Amino acid sequence: MNKSEVFNLLQAQKNERGINNWIEMEADCAYKSFGIGLTVLRKLAKQVGKDHALALQLWDSDYYDMKVIGILIDDPKLITREQIEAQVEDIDFGLMAHVFSACGAPVAKTAFIDEVADAWVNNEDSVRRRCAYGFVYELSKSKKKCSPEDDYFLKYIKHIAHTFSEEDKSVHLSMGGALLGIGKRNLKLNQAAIKVAKTIGPIPVESGKTQCDPMDITKHLSSDYLVKKLAEA
Repeated sequence: MNKSEVFNLLQAQKNERGINNWIEMEADCAYKSFGIGLTVLRKLAKQVGKDHALALQLWDSDYYDMKVIGILIDDPKLITREQIEAQVEDIDFGLMAHVFSACGAPVAKTAFIDEVADAWVNNEDSVRRRCAYGFVYELSKSKKKCSPEDDYFLKYIKHIAHTFSEEDKSVHLSMGGALLGIGKRNLKLNQAAIKVAKTIGPIPVESGKTQCDPMDITKHLSSDYLVKKLAEA
């Protein structure tokens, strides 16, 4: 497909209710939207197929939906550090940061993403910090032999403990997500993550008109299922 064909594909899937929600939720966002949910966008991305060149073209759009397709169809083997640094400058709201850095997006599958996370976690830009924790969450899910060792994740648990109270609230959910992912890796990390989670407490979730329960990391990491699973590992 080319950029015009992707545009037509998205236009055919536009959701008026989603568009109205978008207008209400992202009033200050510079992007337009077809109102398509992430689940549908994932299916459309599979229909488009992996294409690095097209991914870059779709990112250069004023439609959120096209940018998301661009994120999802990119090739982690071809993504460069320069590309990531340029793209993050174009992220100006939370939902895009989440899709860009987590959700299994190709950016988080690049061979150097741990280095990016380490560089961005202390950056003065809150969007970069938010993305950094999204990358750490994705790394925490990896079962590859080349995945970071426990010390790497313990470093982030300590960093979250030391910085959470002073961190911008827009970053808190990403920090919580990273802590949650790390705590599911093994018993050692689970115990360390729970200790910090108890100090932090449940993290409020803001989602427009929708009333969402706070993110209770301690509850998730202390579940009977997870405790049994880690004990048997």
